[in-house]
Amino acid sequence: MVRLYVEDWSPEYGAPFESDPDTLPGEVVVDTAVEVRGAWEPLPGRDDGVRRVAFVDGVQRIEARLTLDDPDTENDGGPLPGICAAYAVGASLWDREAGRSTFRDVTVGRVAVFGDAMLPDLPHVPGLDYVVEAAEGRDIPELRARLDRRRGQAEVATVLALLREGWFVVADGRLDDIGPHEAVGYIKSHHQSYLRPPESRIIGALRAGERTPVFLIPGHQFQRYSWYVRLAEIPYGHSWSGIARVEAPEAIGIERARVLADRTAALLPLAAMPLHLDARAPQNLVPIAALERELRRWLGDEGLVRRALRAAIHGAPAGAA
Repeated sequence: MVRLYVEDWSPEYGAPFESDPDTLPGEVVVDTAVEVRGAWEPLPGRDDGVRRVAFVDGVQRIEARLTLDDPDTENDGGPLPGICAAYAVGASLWDREAGRSTFRDVTVGRVAVFGDAMLPDLPHVPGLDYVVEAAEGRDIPELRARLDRRRGQAEVATVLALLREGWFVVADGRLDDIGPHEAVGYIKSHHQSYLRPPESRIIGALRAGERTPVFLIPGHQFQRYSWYVRLAEIPYGHSWSGIARVEAPEAIGIERARVLADRTAALLPLAAMPLHLDARAPQNLVPIAALERELRRWLGDEGLVRRALRAAIHGAPAGAA
């Protein structure tokens, strides 16, 4: 029976499941037999008692649009676009035995990116250290890609540092190649289903705290194990309501991937956001939502930052509008 649902997520965040043809894996065919050969069934999570869990995330924002204009050049493309942007990365550390969480390892960075491979001088902005970088193109998405890369590098560095200290790390978003380390990437929204029938039908059958079997996503650079988890059962929800996808490096091997799959299926529902508290509940986990708020505080007041940029570039008083 075809049914219609009102999505719980706030519309400004899109939807937890969106069809996006540009992100479909195309020729990628996942291996669904790495853990279970034959018919799939929902698998219960198992809490192995891991004590120290670290949630790693980052936030970013474009603080100002820039324009580099030199009428004396032969640049037929007109004024050159640029951006000033900032990012903050950190961790929310959950000590389950002590029953408390703390924020740590916050890193803040700022970058000014210009198109057409240009590296102009940027006046010093007191209190704000911008690294000037160049992008080959001049479209805003290409400029933003430099910001994304900076933030991604900071997140990987934070993940690896916490792994060396013995934390089990849950990184918000896709997991980059970190080698044979037992960290997982947590994906709260879905632009495609990696599974096809009959395996894909198991997602809708999951109960809270259950997972799909592990499957393998091939890739040119590195491969990833992945699985789907239901965080909560949503009143009036559709078959993908409350579903998250988790992934781990293929380099850890299937036996350790199975342990992490069992662990996350049991652990992540404990951190799920209550529906009435967040526009992206339950997928926006409580430790991640709290960390995002803390990181935005570290970025400072956006209006004050923009006024400082104008003062440095135009020579206007810092308090000018």
